[in-house]
Amino acid sequence: MALEEMTLQIIDTYRSVVSSMPLGLRSFVSLFLVVFLMVVYSVFIWKLHKFIGTKNTFELNLKRFNKSEHPFIASLLYFLEYLIILPIFIFFWFAIFGIFLILVMELDLKTILFISAAVITTIRIIAYIPGYGEALSREVAKLLPLNLLAIALLTPDFFDVERVIGNLSHIVEFFSLLLSYLAFIIIIEVILRFFELFLDLLGLKDTADKEEKEE
Repeated sequence: MALEEMTLQIIDTYRSVVSSMPLGLRSFVSLFLVVFLMVVYSVFIWKLHKFIGTKNTFELNLKRFNKSEHPFIASLLYFLEYLIILPIFIFFWFAIFGIFLILVMELDLKTILFISAAVITTIRIIAYIPGYGEALSREVAKLLPLNLLAIALLTPDFFDVERVIGNLSHIVEFFSLLLSYLAFIIIIEVILRFFELFLDLLGLKDTADKEEKEE
């Protein structure tokens, strides 16, 4: 409720500021604000495609702290790095991506959550596919979000700044629904990691990685 009131205040302030400007300048201000949002979105996608499209998103390499040869310690560190920390980081980027979609697209929250989850999960699964891997996943991580922006540009009220500001009021509800997707993201990442370990045990992982580098 507080966010809705703040959003209304921002809209009222925007209206009062814009109404005091010359008619020609009003369009310039509206266009500038929308272009600024598109630039921020594009920069985010550029950062996102490298982050989310990489199988091992960050190299914490916690095993370097394992001074023991005991397999339990090594397994615990692996579990901590790839099955706890990594999904949380992916979930964070998923949330930011969803917020951007709220601002640029006129869709209900459940649809935005579904689109965000579908895009992020698709990218993560592709990153683990032998023979395709990170090269394809990074391309998909660029193309899908940018295509969504292109679709949003075609909507009649995309350049309505008041609509964009008004959508900020949905963020609280968005986060209340967002938590239900955390388990889904963790489960998918766990399945993918076990799939990778299975290939490693069969000796197929190194072969697939070699073929991917040669391509």
